[in-house]
Amino acid sequence: MKVGIIGAGSIGLLFASYINKVFDVTIYTRTEDQAFQINENGIMMHKNAVTTLSAVRALPIASWKGTEDFTIVTVKQYQLPAVIDVMKHLPALPNNILFLQNGMGHLKLLEKINDINLFVGTVEHGALKQNAFTVSHNGEGETNVALFRGDLSSLQRFAFAVPSDFPINVQEDYYSVLLNKLIVNAVINPLTSILHVKNGELVQNEYFFLTLKAVFDEISYILNLDHPKEHLQRVVEVCKKTAENRSSMLKDIEANRLTEVDAILGFILGEANTRNKPAPLLESIYNFIKGKEQEKGGKW
Repeated sequence: MKVGIIGAGSIGLLFASYINKVFDVTIYTRTEDQAFQINENGIMMHKNAVTTLSAVRALPIASWKGTEDFTIVTVKQYQLPAVIDVMKHLPALPNNILFLQNGMGHLKLLEKINDINLFVGTVEHGALKQNAFTVSHNGEGETNVALFRGDLSSLQRFAFAVPSDFPINVQEDYYSVLLNKLIVNAVINPLTSILHVKNGELVQNEYFFLTLKAVFDEISYILNLDHPKEHLQRVVEVCKKTAENRSSMLKDIEANRLTEVDAILGFILGEANTRNKPAPLLESIYNFIKGKEQEKGGKW
């Protein structure tokens, strides 16, 4: 199976490094320079003091023809419109595309794509891009995927073939998959970004934990969550499991990049508006993050 990976950030590099063992992989980069460096050096992955080198073909996104059997889009949500614009100019649309973005705001974009098999998913691995061709696998997890529209069979074949040390689980309901990750991201990412702390400190510091619960309660109220105690426990478990990690949003703030706050909190605030529910705490946190972006001139 030929697999194309759109986006050579931490997740794109991580996926390419693992699935290159069983698939013919091409990774598509935003710049020609990164493609050149990957072709020149391969993809280096650091994990538990062991370095793995993978020879992966790289091309700039402008060279994407959409001819692979399966395509994985790993760019951040605010980069999706540019990718979809490139898709519109392909000679033929790809047959199968898996979108791996945080949040749920991208679902509206996907609704406009017709006549192909669309899948969505969430990634629980911890990864850090160290340079154009090097990624550090900091935390093992799983990838959960589900059908958004079309035929499920190609996703099942793909998931079955991936290496056992990089599990991909096919779930029945895409909404639940994305919602579970959204809640975790909506609590952890913004708070760690504002406080400039690692994930674990949100539950280790009693005052931070009180704020975490207040944020969760507002999210639960807005989304009418079933079994809120289970969702809160999942947030706490993620904080503990990734205690030494810095959230992706915090890393974006520190690197003067745009964050995915619109895809995460923006989606929930949109739901609050639709359901005519107040969200004073989330609105304040959202404004803090947007203010940080503006202050640092965030770009991608």
